[in-house]
Amino acid sequence: HMVNVDETWFRQLGGLDFVDWRDPKAYADRDKLRAEWDQVEQMMRDYLADLRDEMLVTQPFPDHEEDKDLLLWQVLLHVVNHGTDHRAQLLRLLNDLGVRTGPQDYIFYAYEQPVKSS
Repeated sequence: HMVNVDETWFRQLGGLDFVDWRDPKAYADRDKLRAEWDQVEQMMRDYLADLRDEMLVTQPFPDHEEDKDLLLWQVLLHVVNHGTDHRAQLLRLLNDLGVRTGPQDYIFYAYEQPVKSS
């Protein structure tokens, strides 16, 4: 679900056509899921690399009835928040199954993925 949703939003933001969501059975093993997620993440990174401040206050979907009034910053915030919500749900399920998880705060990810200054 998370891969499909992120891909859908970023395909639309990039002006690409909607694609049908993949069957979850296609991700029966971790390697297949990781490969797919890596592709979607790269698409997101490519879009964000071209993002400019002035774009954040534009309406990226003027022809979509439900989303026409959304500003780009709202769409991006929604995508991040949606992922955070599902990540918390998954962590709870894993915890309930006795799986030990590591630190989950974004800051720990940021420590491991430093932004290269230009």
